[in-house]
Amino acid sequence: MYIFIDESGIQSQIGNSTVAVVYVEIKNISKFDNDFKKILQDLKISNFHWTEERWSIREKFITKIVNLDFKVKIGIFKNPVHPDLMIESVFGQLVNEPNIRKIMIDAKKPRWYENKLKKILRLKGVSVKKLITVRKDENNNGIQLADCLAGLYRYHHDNLDNKDVNSWVKKISRHEKLFGEFFLEAKK
Repeated sequence: MYIFIDESGIQSQIGNSTVAVVYVEIKNISKFDNDFKKILQDLKISNFHWTEERWSIREKFITKIVNLDFKVKIGIFKNPVHPDLMIESVFGQLVNEPNIRKIMIDAKKPRWYENKLKKILRLKGVSVKKLITVRKDENNNGIQLADCLAGLYRYHHDNLDNKDVNSWVKKISRHEKLFGEFFLEAKK
């Protein structure tokens, strides 16, 4: 099992902040990567970043990714959030699977974030050698998927009356991709 982690809205002081923990449970990782690359080619984009894409591309992307083999858990936090406190809540509630092969997080994180994460993983009995930081611009498909889902769910919770975004969230639920949605508070 591969876990990809990305956040959306952490820097914001209002609204919601989300953490998307994407569990990619696939037997053939190369098939997943090939299918993901095909989606990018079909959309004529080299990689996907939620904040950089137009709404039409976001909609097409979500419509296509629901056919991929993944499950997602979403943690929703009310802002303001202190990322150092939030990490414990996220990993206490969301990362509790026994067969983790790798945990990949966006490499833009500061060193203290990675160190705190390693400490929490050790306490949970997960080898810290399984933690890898990757950059979105390295075209890591799982991180791009996590980025999309974190952006989508943050936007959804900040704009509950947006019918288009509501339909995208329902589409993910109908395809049984959403494994859990948790409303959390950062531990004090």
